[in-house]
Amino acid sequence: MKSNLISKSETSTLIKTVSEKWEIEFPKNKNLKVHQITDDAQLITGKGVKILKINDDYLPFLSETEMLEKFPNVMVDMGAVKFMCKGANVMRPGIKSFSEFEKDKLVCIIEESRHKFLAVGKAMVSSSELETMDKGEVLKNLHYISDKFWEIGKTIYD
Repeated sequence: MKSNLISKSETSTLIKTVSEKWEIEFPKNKNLKVHQITDDAQLITGKGVKILKINDDYLPFLSETEMLEKFPNVMVDMGAVKFMCKGANVMRPGIKSFSEFEKDKLVCIIEESRHKFLAVGKAMVSSSELETMDKGEVLKNLHYISDKFWEIGKTIYD
């Protein structure tokens, strides 16, 4: 795996882009390091930052609990956990509770017993639509515990 530091200007541009997409303030960083995982995926790391970039999507990495807590979330029942950890999308019947979110926004998926983050997904509907749904897909699973990015990410330290 190739890793390299990016320049200060690239770092500030990247942080500005991601903070606007996520609508979240980032800690100041002089240098970020980019780890090339696959042709279309990179793990971007820095002080207090771990971002997974897949194609043009920027996702918070699942080990970064403090960052994940800033996102809207859905809580799934224990029956959904094994499916989430295999990459399945979140279906309406598995959702116990949820916070407010808009369609196409990033949403974190939490399991109900120990409140651990399982996955990060993209909303296919808004939370207001979700309230009236009985079945159907709610979130597209983009990054989950035990996926190849998670396994590689556990071996990368700054």
